[in-house]
Amino acid sequence: MTSKRLNTFNIIVLSAVVVAAGYLIRTPWFPIKRELKQSLGYPKDSLLNFTELTGRYGYSTEEHTVVTEDGYILTMFRIAKAKNCHKRKRSPPVLMMHGLLLSADTWIDSGPNAGLAYLLSDACYDVWVGNIRGNHYGRRHITLNPDKDKKFWDFYIEEIGKYDVPASIDYVLDNTGFEKLNYIGFSQGSGTLFVMCSERPGYCDKVQLMIALAPASRQYHSQSTIFRGITQMFEKLEDAFSLCGLHEVFATGAFTQEFFAFFCQVSDMTEAMCEVFMSVFDQVDAFHPGSITNDTTKVLVGHFPAGTSLRNMARYGQSMRSKRFQKFDYGMEQNLVMYGSERPPEYNLSAVTVPVLCLYGKNDGLVDTKDVEWLTSRLPKVLEVMLVEDPLWNHLDMTYSQYTSYAIFPKVNEYLLKFTEE
Repeated sequence: MTSKRLNTFNIIVLSAVVVAAGYLIRTPWFPIKRELKQSLGYPKDSLLNFTELTGRYGYSTEEHTVVTEDGYILTMFRIAKAKNCHKRKRSPPVLMMHGLLLSADTWIDSGPNAGLAYLLSDACYDVWVGNIRGNHYGRRHITLNPDKDKKFWDFYIEEIGKYDVPASIDYVLDNTGFEKLNYIGFSQGSGTLFVMCSERPGYCDKVQLMIALAPASRQYHSQSTIFRGITQMFEKLEDAFSLCGLHEVFATGAFTQEFFAFFCQVSDMTEAMCEVFMSVFDQVDAFHPGSITNDTTKVLVGHFPAGTSLRNMARYGQSMRSKRFQKFDYGMEQNLVMYGSERPPEYNLSAVTVPVLCLYGKNDGLVDTKDVEWLTSRLPKVLEVMLVEDPLWNHLDMTYSQYTSYAIFPKVNEYLLKFTEE
């Protein structure tokens, strides 16, 4: 027991050092210029944005700008022309939303044969890929400067669910002429839709099918020691970091991300170490050899982590200690001011009236099977809950595995077809 506590303490201390290094030590070297990365032999795919990367593989992508009610400016992508679809697109459109510390890039980093956005586009779906505030595609605001204004970073899943997801849904529907769309959310991308349904009455009616991939709500049983240690470190030290001017964490182009992008492409040995790290991040004692290829790892570290707010990470630290899916806990006194109660209110999962297909993995260290079962027992319209057949399937496999085309795509496609017209 003492050894386990010591290991957790060491993780927290190491995490604090990495964060401090990434955000207190700023030099002209970061972010590293693309030209320098090219000369150092970085994989080309890791240097490209969503539009460039899809174009490299024969897909035509449009860039769209979404402005939220509270002024955040988000970039959204639409795969306008697929490489392997030669007929009219199916309707209605499909909106995909990424998870924590990720971006739209997560759906394509594993390449055309495995990236879920590619697979859906080749199946002739009208694919729209969203981003949220705080990542590298959502780091703009009408009036606030993310480099100077603390207020820009004063958000967590509450604001993402209340503003970003509804704005993205409205934008897609306004631009396609449909009244409803189909929604695919990974991890936080599912949780924020639950928040939307709870906090924005009527918006759930704009979604006719939700496909929840490893959906994050409460995370009481999460087994990832690293993720638990990092998020709870942010929770405990939020005020201290904020006083130091640290409001944005794990940003693209900061030391942390640039270090891993460099390290993971230096040699065969460091590539292998990065593969192990990705597995360890998911769950301490669980590995899925070969699922996420070395090539995919080298590409994804060019886009991950994509950044979020200190407050959002602190909220995840709280979710590890609570058996409820609830709002941010400010402490009893401040909760009384904010909510009129000593405890934070729970999100109303009974308001999630959209039909739901849920897919999850037995080996998921971040979204544990017990928490998935807890969640789905509270959703009113669950169509099916599917445990991925592969017993080693973990959290990051949902978006990065080379086995996506046969491990999860057939089930996703089966349900989309039920809610789609030619």
